[in-house]
Amino acid sequence: MGSAASTPPEELRERVRFYLLDHRTRLGKAIDVALLLLNLVFIAVYVAQTYPTGPSATAQLWTLEAVIAAVFVVEYVLRLYGARDRLAEFTNPYTMVDLLSVLPTVAVFVNPAPAVVLNVGFLRVLRVIRVLRFYRFTQDEEFFFGTVSAGALRAMKLLLTVLVVLFVSAGLFYSVEHRANPGVSHFGDAFYYVVVSLSTVGFGDIVPVTRAGRWVTVLSILGAIILIPWQAGKIVRAWTSDDEVPVTCPQCGLTGHDPDASHCKACGHVIYQEYDSPE
Repeated sequence: MGSAASTPPEELRERVRFYLLDHRTRLGKAIDVALLLLNLVFIAVYVAQTYPTGPSATAQLWTLEAVIAAVFVVEYVLRLYGARDRLAEFTNPYTMVDLLSVLPTVAVFVNPAPAVVLNVGFLRVLRVIRVLRFYRFTQDEEFFFGTVSAGALRAMKLLLTVLVVLFVSAGLFYSVEHRANPGVSHFGDAFYYVVVSLSTVGFGDIVPVTRAGRWVTVLSILGAIILIPWQAGKIVRAWTSDDEVPVTCPQCGLTGHDPDASHCKACGHVIYQEYDSPE
């Protein structure tokens, strides 16, 4: 009787939580790889759907989108189920991104009324924010393929920030411009425009013709100005502080000195540091 009993609920929740966070066991690695690949495919499907395709290809892309969205819905439910604090997990930014990215697809199944189907074209732009999900994989130095250095992780976050800004900006610009702008017929055109605009080259071959398109351009440039230097600054600060110790000079108040410094590098005052005795 006992051997046939099902797994206790608390133990099951612990297992679910463990394998969704695990990077070392075979099952944990498989889950990580599968979610990473599905994220990539989900974004690729969104991009492919902006290009002209035949009825057969359109149906296949929609089926693939629906299947992946269903997997993400299951993952979302499991994350809430396994979380120790479900309210904190629900309000977690990564979890909110997971939910928003699948809402347009789920909306078609929940209410396939013509009004919803017509409006879901704009709502589907939310799927492009799925790229934010990749930040979940950069929370620490451990990955399914091994452990990376702190410097490599910072560089990955900077590169990811650049890609996120470009993809989200291009998705928003395509969504608001493709119906009114003959120069924006697919995602590739929007991506080209965003890269040219954010790099301040501005060839002028594609320009926004709608008010929303102009606002997307302004917000994209502001986002790039703020986010990319912010990430780059974190890398520079980490590099410059890796070889310093947090000792404060009693004379001038400067904090951060070389490990073997006996005097302040700003005012020359004697400073005292604690050293570990050699073994």
